[in-house]
Amino acid sequence: MTALYATSIASLPLLAKGKVRDTYIVDDKTLLMMTTDRLSAFDVVMNEPITDKGRVLNQMSNFWFDLLKDVVPNHLTGIDPLTVVTPAEALQVKGRSVVVKRLKPIMVEAVVRGYIIGTGWKDYQATGSVCGIALPAGLQLAEKLPEPLFTPAAKAAVGEHDENITFEQVVELIGADLANQIRTVSFELYRKASEYALTRGIIIADTKFEFGLDDDGVLHVMDEVLTADSSRYWPADEYQVGISPPSFDKQFVRDYLETLAWDKTPPAPALPAQIIEATAAKYREALFKITGQTLEAL
Repeated sequence: MTALYATSIASLPLLAKGKVRDTYIVDDKTLLMMTTDRLSAFDVVMNEPITDKGRVLNQMSNFWFDLLKDVVPNHLTGIDPLTVVTPAEALQVKGRSVVVKRLKPIMVEAVVRGYIIGTGWKDYQATGSVCGIALPAGLQLAEKLPEPLFTPAAKAAVGEHDENITFEQVVELIGADLANQIRTVSFELYRKASEYALTRGIIIADTKFEFGLDDDGVLHVMDEVLTADSSRYWPADEYQVGISPPSFDKQFVRDYLETLAWDKTPPAPALPAQIIEATAAKYREALFKITGQTLEAL
């Protein structure tokens, strides 16, 4: 099995099907989270799988969860996912799944931007700000920001676009204490990850985190962390201010989609074979460049 677009675990109840991850109930304390080979761009799920993408993301997340475990607890339990499904389901599960704590999700996407690119650049050109945060005049495309920005978004349902919101709106949604904790933790996760990535020749331009609370109200980072789906990775040796750097993430697909007459709403346009193959290669390269690991064999 080299590509998995949709999971079919009959031995466990399905809890949720996200853009990329399918989640099943193991028991009242734990969940099986499976990372498929689906790819979402502009919050729309593409129709074609990207071969091995889910396994790359799973392995990359596990690497980062371990590296950053001293910053904030994470959702991993350490339980072998093969022990919670039937032998017939093992091939689906192996290499792309984790058994995680059943947390109460916080419906805010915690975005940290270290460089001005993408929608942030478009916003800055139009308003001189990014998500309402005023920035100095004269910044260039892909320039490093004076300080990283926290630009949260309200999470949307599958097929709908996440909505950028202000920090003040986050406070209204979840309270000042939790909002401040999430912002502080997000900055620290980004700082530590960025410093590590630079030792591997990679710039993390921006990333997003998702959080949840356990039964005791303890904050955990969850879902995925610092993958090529949730982050922009740039090769440091090719970085130049004023141009959009090459990337090891799904920006390659976004760039292709921007050349089409598509309004970024479903249905998604078909991805040509060469785009699928090149994207799969970029994900595998990102895994190796960041972790020094190749994709684990099945």
